[in-house]
Amino acid sequence: MDPVVSIRPLLAITVAGLAALTVLLLNNRERLRDLVSPLAAVAMFAIVVSMAPTVLAGGTVELRLFEILPGIDFAFRVDALGMVFATVSSLLWIVAAIYSIGYMRHLNEHAQTRFFACFASSLAAAVGGAFAANLFTLVIFYEVLSLVTYPLVYHHEDEEGWRGSRKYLVYLMGASKSALLAALALTYHIAGSLDFAGGLLAGSDASATLLTVVYFCYLFGFAKAAVMPMHAWLPAAMVAPTPVSALLHAVAVVKMGVFCVLRVVFHVFGTGLLGGLGLGIATAYLVSFTILMASVYALTRDDLKARLAYSTVSQLSYIVLGAVLLSPVAMVGGIIHIAAHAFSKITLFFCAGSIYCASGKRNISDMAGIGRRLPWTMGAFFIASLSMIGVPPTAGFVSKWYLAEGAVAAGETAFLIVLLVSSVLNAAYFLPVSYAAFFQAERQESQTTVREIPLVTIPLVATAILSVLMGIFPGYFLTLADGVIR
Repeated sequence: MDPVVSIRPLLAITVAGLAALTVLLLNNRERLRDLVSPLAAVAMFAIVVSMAPTVLAGGTVELRLFEILPGIDFAFRVDALGMVFATVSSLLWIVAAIYSIGYMRHLNEHAQTRFFACFASSLAAAVGGAFAANLFTLVIFYEVLSLVTYPLVYHHEDEEGWRGSRKYLVYLMGASKSALLAALALTYHIAGSLDFAGGLLAGSDASATLLTVVYFCYLFGFAKAAVMPMHAWLPAAMVAPTPVSALLHAVAVVKMGVFCVLRVVFHVFGTGLLGGLGLGIATAYLVSFTILMASVYALTRDDLKARLAYSTVSQLSYIVLGAVLLSPVAMVGGIIHIAAHAFSKITLFFCAGSIYCASGKRNISDMAGIGRRLPWTMGAFFIASLSMIGVPPTAGFVSKWYLAEGAVAAGETAFLIVLLVSSVLNAAYFLPVSYAAFFQAERQESQTTVREIPLVTIPLVATAILSVLMGIFPGYFLTLADGVIR
């Protein structure tokens, strides 16, 4: 099928960019300002979904703007992998925008205009990366995303905020200005182009050593993927307000990281070259270590957001593991785990924010009996926890089933064991939260007024429902995943 030339990829990015500008202009008109993000989110989602029929039919939507150097264009190309990321980001922006309004208003947070402007800008960067036609365009939006989320991380402007935001910037910008820049330059030197179409390095006559160096420069240069040891920025960023944590962990930042790694695996190296160099299995062992160690770290954290942060480090590596196992079933599992993790993890962070808004509590040890006061919040938390563990009929079950099947198909029993052990660890650090909330007696000194906040509770219930719906009706994401590996 011939590619469809359309302005819609640029339009989707422009909607979010204009939303950020409008928010700044409406600084003194709070009610109007707060309406901008939800409306822009709906508009962006509509534009993204309008391209889905073309992509589901096996086609692409393209737009080339201008040439930078020979073989390097600033261009957009909407394909199956990009559509997975863009659909998740634009859909979750709708609920995140509503949730953010409720959260920021209830806590009477300062600098709300800056917050909403940076939030919208980050979605523009995420969708720009999803629709990038080449490595150059992808890295531009990757860097923009780091810069516009930095003010969100230091939002509270206290000592803890500055410390967390410094680590955030040092890790992300340090990795991209060293390893990632080296990988880009070497790729352009070897291939003479940075376009994704056809697999950049698949037919290369470069030495195996050079290609291995380039690969690991990409793997660690895209530090947003949080593969150990490039993960420490992620727990440090938990100083940000909870809507930012949800954005970082579910919608934009970390998903941009693993999305970039998948681009490298599928469209820069190609599965054939990765298998030939033995890089797939080497990466699988590396991310398996990340999966298990991050789960152990999560078990030791009493702060709910910190536990969720280490859970994210672990879950991101499931996505990379699926891709590098190089069996078609595992690759499908890795790709759809982008969506499964997003729907479930954003629910969990929304719930953590709801608990904090309603009660001021952050630590799990202080949450005994809170489920009886916040039944909707803790009910949604339980459903999202089941998805993270991989219990049917949730989204997490579908992606983990494909990952497990893929490990068996690849003949790699060790990674099947990793998946099973990590699921047990998931249960060990998620289920005690729900148990304490619903079945433990509430402490006498905490008998204060605690109740659900509608603008905060409605979005988290919606995303919990999405986690179940994707488990029952995974067809859309499965079709896109099949399109990636075809």
